[in-house]
Amino acid sequence: MSVTANQSYSDSGFWDKVKNFALSAGREVVEKALWLYYAAQEKSTPIWAKTIVFSTLAYFISPIDSIPDVVPLVGYTDDLGAIAAAIGMIAMYITDDVKAKAKQTVKKIFGE
Repeated sequence: MSVTANQSYSDSGFWDKVKNFALSAGREVVEKALWLYYAAQEKSTPIWAKTIVFSTLAYFISPIDSIPDVVPLVGYTDDLGAIAAAIGMIAMYITDDVKAKAKQTVKKIFGE
């Protein structure tokens, strides 16, 4: 995964993607993306970890990726792979509080 000049992260781009594609991306992809998002919001998360998060989320919100998100059943597998790799790299900063925030947001998006 590499982020080019055309692929940059923005909060509004992230929330637009979550809002508009949550159902097609699925609960798991959205929840894991939110883990990253909320971990990056923590003051205790170091810059190197935030760089990984924002690069991954830039890939997630980019309309150009390895497998187009509109491809049925497999469109988000590359996104989930990138998200999973980022989670592995910054796992120590994904606290129970971060997971609770993500879970609460997922409930708002998908319902109970």
